Amino acid sequence: MSVLAVGLSYRTADLRTLERAAIGADELEKVLHQLQQSEHVDEAMLVSTCNRIEVYAVVETFHGGLADVSEVLAQQAGCTPADLYDHLYVHYAGAAVEHIFSVASGLDSMVVGETQILGQVRNAYATAREAGTVGRTLHELIQTTLRVGKRVHSETGLDALGASVVSEALGEAPDLTGKHAVILGAGSMGALSASQLRKAGIGRITVVNRTLENAQRLAANVSELGVPAVAAGMDELAVRLAEADLAVSCTGAQDVVLAAEHILPRHGRELVICDLGLPRDVDPAVAAVPDVRVVDLETVRRRMDDTGGRSSAKQIARATGIVLDEVREYLAGQRSAAVTPTVTALRKRAAEVVDAELLRLDHRLPGLEPGVRDEFARTVRRVVDKLLHAPTVRVKQLAADAQGTDYASALRELFELDPASPAVVASPSPQPNTDGESQ
Repeated sequence: MSVLAVGLSYRTADLRTLERAAIGADELEKVLHQLQQSEHVDEAMLVSTCNRIEVYAVVETFHGGLADVSEVLAQQAGCTPADLYDHLYVHYAGAAVEHIFSVASGLDSMVVGETQILGQVRNAYATAREAGTVGRTLHELIQTTLRVGKRVHSETGLDALGASVVSEALGEAPDLTGKHAVILGAGSMGALSASQLRKAGIGRITVVNRTLENAQRLAANVSELGVPAVAAGMDELAVRLAEADLAVSCTGAQDVVLAAEHILPRHGRELVICDLGLPRDVDPAVAAVPDVRVVDLETVRRRMDDTGGRSSAKQIARATGIVLDEVREYLAGQRSAAVTPTVTALRKRAAEVVDAELLRLDHRLPGLEPGVRDEFARTVRRVVDKLLHAPTVRVKQLAADAQGTDYASALRELFELDPASPAVVASPSPQPNTDGESQ
């Protein structure tokens, strides 16, 4: 079994294609089960953000796993796998580990170094765990991934500028000091938008959401931080937009939620609308409304291309070095762990041989004094332990540094071990606790 990463992102697909392939929160569990029920997929996790849709799967074979995952993604996008192939990127085994470490570190983000993706990976893991599609391999990989992401940010200062897709989108707006903003959506992106608006000096905020209670909760949190905020339902959207200078839409809905009819006459007062939804929240016709300027994810992408990113080359190089070091350590640990069950089986086989020989001794010398018999047994076991110690320690070291050498198979062949024994004696999968960290 190996890890396969298949996805499409802002790097490989335009916004229209990303919209087609986007997976809403209410569909995640269904898609995860479709993936796990595929013939070649054993475990599955899905990361779906405004800039990427990625599947991380534990698969039996590369080609079979790729075909299964591509089929599920194509079904979700309403097309054939062939239609998606030009937009997909694929990473396998060690390359998949390097990719997810880079993603969680913010190195693969549109805004390099942004920290939101780390939380999104954590949430994706939690969702997959609740759906029952995470096993030992993904559990260990994601726990390491979260640690690597935290380490990169703490040791490199890559996130020191506090950049995010939200902050870059707001960079397209005029001076927000003392202005009125509407946030459409009360989820994690809405909370992040409120935080960035507060840093930009916004005067007041109105949170509009389908579920009024959620809007009220976010508005209360914003007010506690010193920015006056109120909540409103979707039926008030047009009126609230008429009072605003800026709107940030990030609902996660699968359909348009802000249409041209929601914009009342502005009489020369500009309204900047930042559409951070994937699929888009804002009807394209809104951009043609007088006195309205729409900033979407394509705008943010062009902005980042023009500025060349916000993080220094030195920070990126340092972060990349950490990721590569962590990948090497992780893969070495996996190789070493892979040989452990075989080493355990070897020691078990040796213990069985000793027990059989002691039983044979008991039959041949039934009158042997108990004290002598016990000392003889301890001596034999010490001899066996000493003989096995150096080879079993060394084989783990060699496995960790191996370049394609299967030391587990070599041990099984040399000592005629039952091929099923390593699986039988392997320790059970660790159980994650409620906050997603290893016990």
